[in-house]
Amino acid sequence: MPSTLLVTVKDRIASISINRPDRRNVLNSALIRELQEAISNAGKDEAVRIVVLTGTGSAFCGGMDIQELEQSISKTHEDNVHDANELMRLLHLIQGLRKPVIAMVNGPAMGGGCGLAAACDFVFAAETSARFGVPEVRLGFVPAVIMLFLIRRMGEGRAREFVLQGETADAKKALLYGLASRIVPDKDLSSEVTKFASDLASTTSPSSIMLTKDLLHRISGMGYREAVDFAVSMNAIARKTPDFKKGVESFLNKESLKW
Repeated sequence: MPSTLLVTVKDRIASISINRPDRRNVLNSALIRELQEAISNAGKDEAVRIVVLTGTGSAFCGGMDIQELEQSISKTHEDNVHDANELMRLLHLIQGLRKPVIAMVNGPAMGGGCGLAAACDFVFAAETSARFGVPEVRLGFVPAVIMLFLIRRMGEGRAREFVLQGETADAKKALLYGLASRIVPDKDLSSEVTKFASDLASTTSPSSIMLTKDLLHRISGMGYREAVDFAVSMNAIARKTPDFKKGVESFLNKESLKW
C-alpha cells in the first residue's frame, strides 16, 4: 500500500504532501497522526528552515474522510472528543511550529483541509484550481475544530459570514477574505512556492523566526498585562542571541547578510 504521506527535505525546505489522491486527500485518524509526526519531526530537524504543506493529485485536502465520520455516529462521546482533539492538536502543531509553514493549495481545501491551510503562516493558492470551503452547516455538522484558525486568519466578522453560509471561495475571493496570501498561476505554483521558501530561508534569521513565531502563537491568548510582560521579555531575549549580534555587526559594517 502506498504511503499516505510523502516527505522530502531539500535545500532547507521540508515538503509534506498528503498522498491520498484517489480520495481527494481526505483526512482520517491514521493520516492525522502521520501529519502530527511529520510536522513535529520537521520542527526538530536542524536541516529544515521552512515547511511546505500540500496535496498530491488535484486536491489540497478534501476535509475529513466521510466514511470515518459516519462511524462516529456509533462512537461514544469520549471517543469522538478524542478524535476531535487529535485534529486540534495537528492544527496547533502547524500554527505553533517555530518555523514558517507554507500551504501550497493546489486544489480544493475543504472543511478540515481549509483549517489546515488557515493554520499555516503563508497560503499560496493556485489561480484556477484552488477552492476554500466550509460546507459543514450544509451537511448537518459544525466547523468547530477549525473555527479558531479561521477567525485568526480571516477576522471574526468575515469568518462568521463564511461558515454560516457553508461557503466555497475561489482563489480571488479567498485572497479578498484573507484566507489566501498570494494567488499564483497553476503551472507556476510549485516553483513560486519553492522560490519564496528559499528566499525566506536566506533572508531571515533562524532564531528571530523562532522567537517571533513563539510571540505570535502565545500572545493572542494572553491578557493585556501578561502580553506586555511577555513581549518585553522576548525583546530582551532576542538581544542576547548570536543571530542578533551577527545582524548588528553586518549592518554596522554595511555587509550583505545571508542566513
